[in-house]
Amino acid sequence: MMATISSEYDASSHDERAVEAVVVRFAGDSGDGMQLTGGQFTLSTALAGNDLATFPDFPAEIRAPQGTLFGVSAFQINFGSSEITTAGDAPDVLVAMNPAALKTNIHALKPGGMVIVDTGEFGKRNLEKAKYAENPLEDGSLAKWDVLAFDISALTLEAVKPFGLGNKEALRCKNMWTLGLALWMFDRDRQPLVDWLKAKFAKNPVLAEANIAALNAGHAYGETAELSGPLRKQHIDPVPSEPGLYRTVTGAEAISLGLVAGCRLAGLPMFFGGYPITPASAILHHLVKMKEFGVTTFQAEDEIAAICSAIGASYAGQLGVTSSSGPGIALKGEAMGLAVMTELPLVIVNSQRGGPSTGLPTKTEQSDLYQAVYGRNGDAPLPVIAARSPADAFECAIEACRIATQYMTPVILLTDGYIGNASEPWKVPDPETFAPFPVRFLEEKNGGERVLPYKRDSRGVRPWIRPGTPGLMHRVGGIEKAVDSGNIDYAPDVHQLQTDARKARIDGIVETIPPQEICLGEARGTLVVVGWGSTYGPIHQAVRRARRQGLAVSHVHVRHVWPLPDNLGEVLAGFEHVLVPEMNTGQFKTVLRDRFLIDAVPLNKTSGQPFAIAELEEVIGRFFDRIPGNEGGKVAVNETQLPAPEIEQP
Repeated sequence: MMATISSEYDASSHDERAVEAVVVRFAGDSGDGMQLTGGQFTLSTALAGNDLATFPDFPAEIRAPQGTLFGVSAFQINFGSSEITTAGDAPDVLVAMNPAALKTNIHALKPGGMVIVDTGEFGKRNLEKAKYAENPLEDGSLAKWDVLAFDISALTLEAVKPFGLGNKEALRCKNMWTLGLALWMFDRDRQPLVDWLKAKFAKNPVLAEANIAALNAGHAYGETAELSGPLRKQHIDPVPSEPGLYRTVTGAEAISLGLVAGCRLAGLPMFFGGYPITPASAILHHLVKMKEFGVTTFQAEDEIAAICSAIGASYAGQLGVTSSSGPGIALKGEAMGLAVMTELPLVIVNSQRGGPSTGLPTKTEQSDLYQAVYGRNGDAPLPVIAARSPADAFECAIEACRIATQYMTPVILLTDGYIGNASEPWKVPDPETFAPFPVRFLEEKNGGERVLPYKRDSRGVRPWIRPGTPGLMHRVGGIEKAVDSGNIDYAPDVHQLQTDARKARIDGIVETIPPQEICLGEARGTLVVVGWGSTYGPIHQAVRRARRQGLAVSHVHVRHVWPLPDNLGEVLAGFEHVLVPEMNTGQFKTVLRDRFLIDAVPLNKTSGQPFAIAELEEVIGRFFDRIPGNEGGKVAVNETQLPAPEIEQP
């Protein structure tokens, strides 16, 4: 009983068939190595030339009790021979390493999909931990799926027996056995994984050979099962792509590379001050390996010290960078105001997670937008940029460096847990395609015989003065400044002038950001779906599907969240209705209403999981009358008459 992975697959045929796309989810205990398995399967998929998107999903606990529901770790990958922009709505194949993994993930599996389980883990104790009254492999509750159940634990122990490993150490090879089976199922080459294992365990060749044996045993099992049972090999053709150098990249990697590239384009060394917090810590982990590119990294004792050290580095003539997630960004708030008042360049990366407070440390959300745009004491405007995908984070990081250095301002770069942890293929760009934006420090007095650290140019930008420059001794700080001189001045008219000047400088950034484009669809129509950040993938695919049905819907995705592109209001005015899907309670909808007086319809989700394509497609359909002859997509009812969008929580 083979799972129907796509409509192109014929389960009655024993031939290898090509399919367009497949979604696979690996799930198991936190100690089963599911993230490692998924990561290596992603590598093999990229080497096979498929487009892909991944979604690692793991618990917040450092190590939850083994076999429990809240200790389940999962890794989902969507890969195919055409454009892939999301990790997929529902898996075609679920690999469940224990009862808890099965119970936590089975609801997501497509009807008719395949579930592969390790019967060796379905003992009484593990079933009780997973809250199963009966064994689901025996009670018929899995009837609507194709179940492939065998003792992976025993098969792994047999495969690694010649290497003399202890039982516990031998069972750690289960993930490689499972990976070997997955490589066979989807026609993947084992050699890159063999090479990786040899390199990883170079100091312990016995362990390397044991894992390779497990990998080969899983692959061989697939061949045997094909001859005697329902398992079939699936082939997915490479995606057509432009010539060039490609690699898989996570959002955290792309941000790190983009920050380094941005500093090189500005002609500056980088100082990164950070404090560990999920999911932002990976940026520090990547940057610490880049010392040869002029990167200094500092793990501070707390979030406040991290951002203050970065501000100090910017004052000294480097580009200060700091990174955190929502709770840490809240702690950095006062220091952000200091950077606004001193008008020093600073890049602040916020890898958003579910909140408030500690909230959902390992889940994704977009609920820090108000915090980014409005969330500081006093009138403290600063630009906000949002990355839409792991690969896009590279260019967004460069743009954040450009704005920070050219406008002498802190900049917030928003990503989230989904972008930071997920991966996708990335065509490594030609460095020559990026225009440099070299920094020019003030080298001589700019006020006759005086130094005027707050004398603004035509854009309202003050000069950047490196401490120690002969004859340019100056002072900056957090108290209000006199015009030009920067001396402390509490006068009402001075505060009015300086507040207006700080706002005008940020508003003026729109002159150097590109006009808003329409990602998909026409410039005018019935409905436009407006997104920002990681909602790009599901929105794009949902709009594409709706347009194939003849609906007059377009997609607009905003990178520069503040200030907004000047033409965005004009773009949105070309549509009768505006739908704004967000993983929050409607924050960007409020920003659009604030800026353009557009009465947008919010669509909100705060489950800690990304939007599914199908749920967006269903809501889009509510805006249109499906009666025959209405190919233009005429709205059936007014916005106020539309049923309130409801998102089913998992």
